[in-house]
Amino acid sequence: MHNRDAKVDAFFETLEIWKPELEAVRALLLSTPLTEEFKWRSPCYTWEGANVALYWGFKDRCALGFFKGVLLKDPEGILVPPGENSRSSRLFEFTSVAGLRAAEPVLRRYVDEAIEVERQGLKVDFPKDDLAYPPELEHRLDADPDFRAAFEGLTPGRQRGWVLHFSSAKQAKTRDGRIEKAAEKILAGKGMHDR
Repeated sequence: MHNRDAKVDAFFETLEIWKPELEAVRALLLSTPLTEEFKWRSPCYTWEGANVALYWGFKDRCALGFFKGVLLKDPEGILVPPGENSRSSRLFEFTSVAGLRAAEPVLRRYVDEAIEVERQGLKVDFPKDDLAYPPELEHRLDADPDFRAAFEGLTPGRQRGWVLHFSSAKQAKTRDGRIEKAAEKILAGKGMHDR
């Protein structure tokens, strides 16, 4: 297989759960025109440099994710958003190799469609974010020009992730603590889940 990545081979050597299921997803994706890479401590599949798909093993399930899944037609209705605040990606969740195999013909069509989305240069239309910044974040942005520049330099998705994280705290003290704890990552241009 011409598009295997040695880092993904190493990833599978240390995998302790869902190994057969994730190996089956890998085999499926390797049989497509996608290129295998290793990003964000996970196998990632790209087309001409554009991120198309990736997969994970969670505690109770596996998931094959499509970065621009919201643009896929999904006539089978098998794709779900990864969370209530997800605006672009969509997941196919499964718990067995048999479950993946049963969906494989549909998933192959979805991979082809995801490649076509990239080929056409389609973008997800993100409406202007209507999230209100908590007062503690507004104060920090006003008081620290370097922090403001770093925060405003983040991608919209990273900004959204931080705002949701800060806003979910019920108490002002907790919001302040979260902002303080996050400051180093924000100043380094990182989102909540970046290392």
